[in-house]
Amino acid sequence: MKAFKNEVYLDFTKPSIAAKQKSAIDDVRKKFGKEYPNIIGGKRLVTRNKTVSLNPADTKEIVGTFQKSGAEDAEKAMKAALKAFESWKLVPMKKRADFLFAAANVMRRRRLEINAWMISEVGKNYLEADADTCEAIDFLEFYGRDALRLAGPQPIVPQPGEKNELVYVPLGVGIVIPPWNFPFAILAGMSAAAIVSGNAIVLKPSSDSPMMGWLFADIMKEVGLPAGVLNYFVASGSEAGDYLVGHPKTRFVTFTGSMLVGLHVNELAAKTAPGQIWIKRVVAEMGGKDAIVVDSDADVDAAVVGAVAAAFSYQGQKCSACSRVIVDAKIYDEFVAKIKVEVAKITIGNPKDDVRMGPVVSQRAEKSILEYIEIGKKEGKLICGGKKVKGLNGYYIEPTVIVNVKPNARIMQEEIFGPVLAVCKAKNFDDAMTIANNTIYGLTGAVYTNDKKKLARAREEFHCGNLYLNRKCTGAMVGGHPFGGFNMSGTDSKAGGHDYLMLFLQAKSIATKVK
Repeated sequence: MKAFKNEVYLDFTKPSIAAKQKSAIDDVRKKFGKEYPNIIGGKRLVTRNKTVSLNPADTKEIVGTFQKSGAEDAEKAMKAALKAFESWKLVPMKKRADFLFAAANVMRRRRLEINAWMISEVGKNYLEADADTCEAIDFLEFYGRDALRLAGPQPIVPQPGEKNELVYVPLGVGIVIPPWNFPFAILAGMSAAAIVSGNAIVLKPSSDSPMMGWLFADIMKEVGLPAGVLNYFVASGSEAGDYLVGHPKTRFVTFTGSMLVGLHVNELAAKTAPGQIWIKRVVAEMGGKDAIVVDSDADVDAAVVGAVAAAFSYQGQKCSACSRVIVDAKIYDEFVAKIKVEVAKITIGNPKDDVRMGPVVSQRAEKSILEYIEIGKKEGKLICGGKKVKGLNGYYIEPTVIVNVKPNARIMQEEIFGPVLAVCKAKNFDDAMTIANNTIYGLTGAVYTNDKKKLARAREEFHCGNLYLNRKCTGAMVGGHPFGGFNMSGTDSKAGGHDYLMLFLQAKSIATKVK
C-alpha cells in the first residue's frame, strides 16, 4: 500500500475547474426540497416531525426536508446498532479498512457533488468546501492505514515460557454527534474511526447540516457497509440525543460542538444508568478562543495576512479560528492600520458565486454574533464592519474588527463563532504570552516573531493543543497536525493522528504458556 498522502485541493482560480463546480451546484439545486428518511438497521424511517434544512445564503430556499426522531426511534436505532455490532466486531480489521478505502474512492468520484451540497447547506465557498471534502478523504485513508497498523503484532516484552500478545478489540455501540461547521470532514472522520475499529454507531448529524450526513451514509451504503453498522438518525437533541447518551448500552460518545453542549454530554454520560456495566468513554472537541500573538520582531505584513485569513475564512466559524490578536505595543499602530486595509479587501456574497465570504450558518448564529458585536463596541473601538449586510436574503454579517480591547473583556474571553476579531495591545512578549493563556480554552494558537528564543518560549509556554509558529492558526492537515485542544477545548482527541483510533478500541493482553 502507498504511504498516506494528503488530497490536493482543486485550483478554482482556473476557469475550467470553477465552471465544473458551478455546474455541480446547478445540478444539486435541481434537487432542492426533496425529503430524506432516517436509516435504521438499513430500513427507511419517516417521522411526523421534520427538520428543514435552509440555504443560509438565501433563506427562501429549502435544501432538503429531513426527519426529527424522538426517544422511541432512538431505542430502535440502538437495537439495530447492537445487533449489527455482534457480527461487525468479528470482521477482520483489514476488511473493515477496505470499506474506508472504497468510500474514499467514491468521495473522489463524487467530490464536486459533495462540495456543491456543502456550499448550498452551510455557506462555504468553493475552496473551503473542497478542503472539507479533501479532509474527509484524508481521514478515511489515514484511519484505514492506522487500523492495519494496530491489527498487526504489537511490541511486547517477551516472558520466559510464554507466548505474549496484545490485541485491540472494539468497544461496542457509540453515539456520533458531529458539528455543522465541518459538516462532512469531521462527521466522516468521527464515524469512520469508530467503524473501522469494529464498533457500530448511531450517527446524529447537526440539524443545520443533515444533508452532509445523508451523503456520508449514502456513500457507505454504496460501498456495501452492512446494515446497522451505521444508523443515520436526524433527531431532537434534547429528547433523542439525551436518551442515547444516557442509554445503558451506549459504550462511547464522540462529540464535536460547543463547550456548553459538550459539558452536558459529558455529565450525562458520566451518570451510570441501571443495567450499565461499563464506564462510558467520551471523546469531546468543544471549541476555543484562539489567539495569534504578534511580537515586535515579527513580519507585520505576514502576520496581518495570517490573522485575517484565520479570523474570517468561513466567516470565522471554525473552532480553530483566530478571534484574538495580541500585538506588541511597539508595532500595534502599524498592525491596526494594516489589518483595516486587508479586511477591506474581503468580498461578501452568495457562496454559489464563489465569493470570499458568505453567510453565517443560521438565524440563531446571526442573532448571537450581532449581540456580541454590540458588546464589543462598548469594550473597544470598532474599525471594520459591525453590522448585518443589507440587500442579501441570508445571514450575512460584515467582517468585524474591534481594537483597543482589554484582556478580560467578554469578546476576548467568550467564544463568538463568527466573523468578529478582537485586537489587544500587549506591553511586551511576556505580557502577550500571559494574555494568550488567559482563557478557559486551549485549542489553537500562533506566534509571529523572528526571534528564535521567543519561538522556543512559545513552544513551552503557549498552552494549546495545536500551536503554529509564523503561520496562521487554522488549516490543520490530517496526519501533519493531529488536532485537539486542552482545558475547556475538550479531551485533546488528536483527530487525524496516530492516537485517535485508540479512543475507539480497548487493549486485551493474551498470555499462552509454552511447554
